[in-house]
Amino acid sequence: MMEGKKILIGITGSIAAYKAIYLVRLLVKAGAEVKVMMTPSSKDFVSSLTLSTLSRNTVLSDLFDEQSWANHVMLGRWADVMLIAPLSCNTLAKMAHGQCDNLLLATWLSATCPVVVAPAMDEDMWHHPATKHNLRQLESFGNTIIPVDKGELASGLYGDGRMAEPEQIMQFLNDNFFLSRPLAGKKVLVTAGPTYEAIDPVRFIGNHSSGKMGIAIAKELYKRGAEVSLILGPVATNFSANGINLVRVTSAYDMYNACHQIFEETDIAIMSAAVADYMPVTKAEQKIKKKDGNLNLELTKTKDILKSLGEKKKEGQLLVGFALETTNEKEYALEKLAKKNADMIVLNSLNDAGAGFGYDTNKVTIFQKGGKEIHFDTKSKEEVAKDIVDTIINSYYA
Repeated sequence: MMEGKKILIGITGSIAAYKAIYLVRLLVKAGAEVKVMMTPSSKDFVSSLTLSTLSRNTVLSDLFDEQSWANHVMLGRWADVMLIAPLSCNTLAKMAHGQCDNLLLATWLSATCPVVVAPAMDEDMWHHPATKHNLRQLESFGNTIIPVDKGELASGLYGDGRMAEPEQIMQFLNDNFFLSRPLAGKKVLVTAGPTYEAIDPVRFIGNHSSGKMGIAIAKELYKRGAEVSLILGPVATNFSANGINLVRVTSAYDMYNACHQIFEETDIAIMSAAVADYMPVTKAEQKIKKKDGNLNLELTKTKDILKSLGEKKKEGQLLVGFALETTNEKEYALEKLAKKNADMIVLNSLNDAGAGFGYDTNKVTIFQKGGKEIHFDTKSKEEVAKDIVDTIINSYYA
C-alpha cells in the first residue's frame, strides 16, 4: 500500500530519533518515496548522513540554506503525508503556539497534506497538563496523533511516553491514509450511543452506552471512502467529526426522525445505537419533588427505528442491526434479523468478558441473511469496526 506514496518525515531532538532510521528503511523498502527534515537538536541523536543514505534523498535542516529556503512551502505540498517522528515535548509546545524558528516548523505551518505526529517523552512530561493541552491544540488543528506506548524510558523509569515502534507507525499510516477505498461514492448512515427519554426536566430513562462502537464504525467507514453521517446520542465521549457529518440527538424520537431524513439517500445503514425501548407517557413540566410513597411511571414503547427502516428498505440498500443480549443470544439475533428485514445482525453478549457497555473492547458474532455466521474473538472496538466493515465490503461490494 506504500508503493509510490510520498512521505515527508520530520525528526526532532529526542532519544527516540534512533527509531526514525529503521522507519525510513521500512518505508523505502515498502516502495515509498521518503524525504527527511531534521531540527538542529535532532543531529545530536542521529546522523543526517545515515538518513540521507537510507532515504536516497538529501536531508534538510537549515531554514536559511540555499537548497531549503523555498522548500518549506513545496515540501508540504509534495508529500502525501507529513510524519513527525519523534515529536519532542519542546517541538510539540512550539507547534501548539504556532512558532516558526526552524525548517521543520516552517514546513509544518505551510503543509497542505495530512500531518501525523508520534510523540516521545518521559512519563512525567507526557502526563503534564501543559502537554495534554498542547496535544489537544494539535488535534484541533486537524493533526493526527499516534498513541504512545508504555515501556522502559530513557530515564530508566517504566511508564507511558515511548514512541510507537516503526512497525506500528507503518500500520497506522496504512490503516489511516493508504487503505483502498472500496466504499468511495457510497453514502452510509450510522447510529451510536444511548437515547435519553425525559421523565422531567432533570431526570431521564437511559442506558450505559458510551457510543464507542458506533463511533469506531463511522471512522472506519470514512477511511474506506464512504460519505458518512453519524447520528449520535448523548455521550460523554469527546468526538471530533473530521469529515464525518455529525448529527447529535437526545431521544429515541429525535433519532427516529434523523434516520428517516437521511435513509432515503443512503446505501448502507448501520444501527449500532442503544435506543431506549420505552419512554414515559408524559413528561412533567417541572422537577418531580420527592414525596412519601412510591412514584409510578407509565411507559409506552418507542418507535422501532430498525424495523421502520427495514419496511422502507429498497433494493440495493444494506441494513445492519445490532443485538445486545444476555440470554438465548443466537436465537434472539436470528429472530431480529428476520423480523426487522435486516441484511446483517451484529450480536454481542453481556456474558462475554470485555464486551458490552463502557469497555474499549468487544466480542461479536455476525449473522447474515442466508444463514452465514461469522465469529470473532475479543478485540479493541477499533479492530471490531474493521471486522464489521471488512465483512460488509467482502459480502456485498467485493
